[in-house]
Amino acid sequence: MLDRQYPYKELTGKIIGAAMEVHNTLGCGFLESVYEEALAVEFHLRDIKFERQRSLDVFYKDIKVKQFICDFLIEGSVLVELKVIKELASIETAQVLNYLKATNLKLGLLLNFGSGSLQYKRVIN
Repeated sequence: MLDRQYPYKELTGKIIGAAMEVHNTLGCGFLESVYEEALAVEFHLRDIKFERQRSLDVFYKDIKVKQFICDFLIEGSVLVELKVIKELASIETAQVLNYLKATNLKLGLLLNFGSGSLQYKRVIN
Protein backbone atom coordinates (compact mmCIF):
# COMPACT_ATOMS: atom_id res chain seq x y z
CA MET A 1 0.00 0.00 0.00
CA LEU A 2 1.28 3.44 -0.94
CA ASP A 3 1.66 6.14 1.67
CA ARG A 4 -0.47 8.99 0.28
CA GLN A 5 1.79 11.72 1.66
CA TYR A 6 5.08 10.06 0.69
CA PRO A 7 4.50 7.39 -1.95
CA TYR A 8 7.57 5.27 -2.74
CA LYS A 9 9.28 6.85 0.28
CA GLU A 10 12.21 4.41 0.43
CA LEU A 11 12.84 4.57 -3.33
CA THR A 12 12.64 8.37 -3.47
CA GLY A 13 15.08 8.53 -0.57
CA LYS A 14 17.56 6.48 -2.60
CA ILE A 15 17.05 8.67 -5.68
CA ILE A 16 17.49 11.90 -3.73
CA GLY A 17 20.58 10.47 -2.00
CA ALA A 18 22.12 9.64 -5.37
CA ALA A 19 21.33 13.13 -6.66
CA MET A 20 22.89 14.69 -3.55
CA GLU A 21 26.06 12.69 -4.13
CA VAL A 22 26.22 13.94 -7.73
CA HIS A 23 25.66 17.55 -6.67
CA ASN A 24 28.17 17.32 -3.81
CA THR A 25 30.77 15.87 -6.18
CA LEU A 26 30.22 18.11 -9.22
CA GLY A 27 28.77 21.26 -7.65
CA CYS A 28 26.62 23.53 -9.78
CA GLY A 29 27.46 25.09 -13.14
CA PHE A 30 27.38 22.19 -15.59
CA LEU A 31 24.85 21.54 -18.33
CA GLU A 32 21.91 19.27 -17.56
CA SER A 33 23.42 16.52 -19.74
CA VAL A 34 26.47 16.28 -17.43
CA TYR A 35 24.27 15.75 -14.38
CA GLU A 36 22.18 13.22 -16.29
CA GLU A 37 25.29 11.20 -17.17
CA ALA A 38 26.64 11.39 -13.62
CA LEU A 39 23.27 10.45 -12.12
CA ALA A 40 23.05 7.40 -14.40
CA VAL A 41 26.47 6.32 -13.10
CA GLU A 42 25.39 6.89 -9.48
CA PHE A 43 22.13 4.95 -10.00
CA HIS A 44 24.16 2.07 -11.43
CA LEU A 45 26.59 2.15 -8.48
CA ARG A 46 23.67 2.07 -6.04
CA ASP A 47 21.83 -0.66 -7.96
CA ILE A 48 18.82 1.57 -8.63
CA LYS A 49 16.97 0.23 -11.68
CA PHE A 50 16.26 2.96 -14.21
CA GLU A 51 15.41 3.75 -17.79
CA ARG A 52 16.98 6.86 -19.25
CA GLN A 53 15.37 9.17 -21.80
CA ARG A 54 12.24 7.05 -21.61
CA SER A 55 9.54 7.79 -24.13
CA LEU A 56 6.08 7.99 -22.51
CA ASP A 57 2.72 8.25 -24.22
CA VAL A 58 0.38 11.17 -23.57
CA PHE A 59 -3.33 10.46 -23.83
CA TYR A 60 -6.28 12.75 -24.33
CA LYS A 61 -9.68 11.13 -23.78
CA ASP A 62 -8.12 7.69 -24.15
CA ILE A 63 -6.46 8.63 -27.45
CA LYS A 64 -2.69 8.77 -27.73
CA VAL A 65 -1.87 12.29 -28.88
CA LYS A 66 1.86 12.62 -28.30
CA GLN A 67 4.95 11.19 -26.69
CA PHE A 68 7.38 12.97 -24.43
CA ILE A 69 10.77 11.97 -23.15
CA CYS A 70 11.40 11.97 -19.40
CA ASP A 71 14.95 12.12 -18.10
CA PHE A 72 14.58 8.97 -15.99
CA LEU A 73 11.91 6.44 -15.11
CA ILE A 74 12.96 4.67 -11.93
CA GLU A 75 11.79 1.09 -11.37
CA GLY A 76 8.83 1.75 -13.67
CA SER A 77 7.21 3.91 -10.97
CA VAL A 78 8.92 7.25 -10.35
CA LEU A 79 9.37 9.83 -13.09
CA VAL A 80 12.49 11.99 -12.60
CA GLU A 81 12.99 15.33 -14.33
CA LEU A 82 16.29 17.18 -14.10
CA LYS A 83 16.72 20.94 -14.21
CA VAL A 84 19.70 23.27 -14.06
CA ILE A 85 18.11 26.60 -13.17
CA LYS A 86 18.55 29.22 -10.47
CA GLU A 87 15.37 28.31 -8.58
CA LEU A 88 12.50 25.88 -9.07
CA ALA A 89 9.24 27.62 -9.88
CA SER A 90 5.63 26.57 -10.26
CA ILE A 91 6.02 26.05 -14.03
CA GLU A 92 8.47 23.16 -13.49
CA THR A 93 6.13 21.58 -10.96
CA ALA A 94 3.20 21.98 -13.37
CA GLN A 95 5.22 20.30 -16.13
CA VAL A 96 5.91 17.23 -13.98
CA LEU A 97 2.31 17.10 -12.74
CA ASN A 98 1.05 17.17 -16.32
CA TYR A 99 3.41 14.33 -17.25
CA LEU A 100 2.09 12.32 -14.32
CA LYS A 101 -1.54 12.93 -15.24
CA ALA A 102 -0.92 12.08 -18.88
CA THR A 103 0.83 8.81 -18.04
CA ASN A 104 -1.13 7.75 -14.94
CA LEU A 105 2.05 7.63 -12.87
CA LYS A 106 1.64 8.60 -9.23
CA LEU A 107 4.96 10.27 -8.36
CA GLY A 108 7.51 12.51 -9.98
CA LEU A 109 10.72 13.95 -8.60
CA LEU A 110 11.98 17.28 -9.79
CA LEU A 111 15.74 17.63 -9.23
CA ASN A 112 17.49 20.97 -9.69
CA PHE A 113 21.28 21.02 -9.90
CA GLY A 114 21.50 24.74 -10.73
CA SER A 115 21.73 26.18 -7.23
CA GLY A 116 24.35 26.04 -4.48
CA SER A 117 22.70 22.95 -3.01
CA LEU A 118 20.49 20.35 -4.62
CA GLN A 119 16.83 21.33 -4.78
CA TYR A 120 14.25 18.58 -5.02
CA LYS A 121 10.51 18.41 -5.02
CA ARG A 122 8.13 15.48 -4.85
CA VAL A 123 5.17 15.91 -7.19
CA ILE A 124 2.20 13.64 -6.48
CA ASN A 125 -0.61 12.92 -8.93
